[in-house]
Amino acid sequence: MSVQTADYLDAVTHLPHGGRLTFYDVGWDDYEQLLAQLDDRAHLRISYNQGRLEIMSPSAKHEKYKNLLHDLVMILSDELEQEVVSFGSATLRIQPRGPGAEGDDCFYIRHNSAIAGRDRLDLMSDPPPDLVVEIDFTHESSGKFAIYAALKVPEIWHYDGGRWQILRLTGQAYELATFSLAFPMLAAERLAEFVTDSETRGPYQARRAFREWVRATKPGTL
Repeated sequence: MSVQTADYLDAVTHLPHGGRLTFYDVGWDDYEQLLAQLDDRAHLRISYNQGRLEIMSPSAKHEKYKNLLHDLVMILSDELEQEVVSFGSATLRIQPRGPGAEGDDCFYIRHNSAIAGRDRLDLMSDPPPDLVVEIDFTHESSGKFAIYAALKVPEIWHYDGGRWQILRLTGQAYELATFSLAFPMLAAERLAEFVTDSETRGPYQARRAFREWVRATKPGTL
C-alpha cells in the first residue's frame, strides 16, 4: 500500500455521514488500491476521473430515498413481469486507467440476461447498466455524469433535493427526458408523486398505490 493510499484511508475513517472528500492528482494505481481496501464498505460512494478522486458517505435521508426508488423499480419488475437485476452501488469503470463511479443504485433491465449469474461487473466485456440512480442532498453529483456518459449508461434518474429528473444519454451528454427509456410508461412526474406519497401517507401506502397504478397503466391494460 502506498503512503498516499494510507493517507486516503485515514481520512475516510473520519468522514461523517453526509460528508465528502475530494483529492486531486491521484494516480490510477492509488485509486485501484483504495477500491480494494474499501471493498467491504458498501456505504461509501467513490468516483475517479482524470486524477480527481471523490469519496462520499451518504446520510440516512439519502439512503431512505435510494431505498424508495429501489422499491419502485422492483414493483415495476413484478407488475410488468420483466426481469430486473440490481447491482446497487457497484463500481462502474472501464479499464485500463479509465474513469470510474459508484451510483446510489444501478439496474440491468433490457440487458439483464447479459449479466445473469454474475457477482461482479466487467464493463470491458459487460454492457453498462440500463439505469443509474443518483440522489443529491448535501453534495452535487452531476460531476459524475461525464463518467456515466463515457461508460455509455443510457439513463439516469436524478434527484437534486428539489425535483426528480429523468436524463437520457444523447451523444456524449445527458438531456432531460419526459419518460423513462427503461420503463416507457413512467414519467418523472410519477416518480415525484411516489416519493411525495411515501412522505405523506407512508411507504406501504405509497407502494400499494404505485402498484395499482402500474396494473392500470401497463401496456395491454384495457
